[in-house]
Amino acid sequence: MATYSVNKAAVAHCRELIEKKQYVLDSDWGDVQPGADDQNAYLDKHSWDEYAAWHLGLTEGAHDETKARYAFVYGDLRRVHRTALIACVYRASEWRHKEVELAAHDLLQLLDATSG
Repeated sequence: MATYSVNKAAVAHCRELIEKKQYVLDSDWGDVQPGADDQNAYLDKHSWDEYAAWHLGLTEGAHDETKARYAFVYGDLRRVHRTALIACVYRASEWRHKEVELAAHDLLQLLDATSG
């Protein structure tokens, strides 16, 4: 099983988006999460650092500037999705990636407090 470290730049980016109210509170994450085509289109116009900023986890041992390096996406590459943060908490908890779980949980709490 892969191991992950927390992507601190992504945590900061997510916090910034929440503070700017760039979020969606109710969505079906299974329908709106970015697929391979969405990710490729994003990478055509953005840097790998910008792409990485949408992922709370960094896969240990995977090379930078590969999709395999980045995990636990928390938005649609435009806005934070509350359901994505819930999915990150759940998936990280399920596979015992405690640091990613706690980072996602803290961001979810911030989003809930900010959105009222």
